[in-house]
Amino acid sequence: MTPDSLRAALGGVPDPDWLDTALRRVTIEPTAITRLFPAAGRRCGRAALPDAPGWTADDAARVLLLTSLPADHAAYAERLYQHGDAAERRAVLRALPLLPIGADGVALLHDAIRTNDTRLVAAALGPYARHLDQAAWRQAVLKCVFSGVPLANVADLDTRADSELTAMLAALAAERHAAGRELPADATDLLHRLTAALPREA
Repeated sequence: MTPDSLRAALGGVPDPDWLDTALRRVTIEPTAITRLFPAAGRRCGRAALPDAPGWTADDAARVLLLTSLPADHAAYAERLYQHGDAAERRAVLRALPLLPIGADGVALLHDAIRTNDTRLVAAALGPYARHLDQAAWRQAVLKCVFSGVPLANVADLDTRADSELTAMLAALAAERHAAGRELPADATDLLHRLTAALPREA
């Protein structure tokens, strides 16, 4: 999603004037975001957005607030994440790939992946996860399998999956099979795809 598409999807929020004013405010008074960010859920609602599948109104409004900042995006993202509730933290994570911060938000991904909140784990593995090193990314994928986060949430899964992830999934599958359990269907499908792609021995 882009800021323009999120703004269009928010056309029917309960208080569009508040949102317009808030977005203008942070462009001229960046510190105002610290009070506007938490208020977005109350003023814009938390309903799912029909024109932005997987997004809620408060998520989209908060992402737009962050993208409207004129500068210091990484510093504000960290501050809002550290002081926010789960919904606010999820919005910060979803905003990261849209902010001009390079890899400066990676620490927030690591924090989110360590939590037991599946919403944060899922948000952390969106497009910005390209900044995770391969070892951390593999562990995050396994965290999804363990915690029940659908692998459809993992950006670039098929292009980043490698032989080490294949081996890790195969070991987990064997462990679960021995215990009379199975991997989730999406993890089993991924393992089958990865195994089929391995070079066959002569």
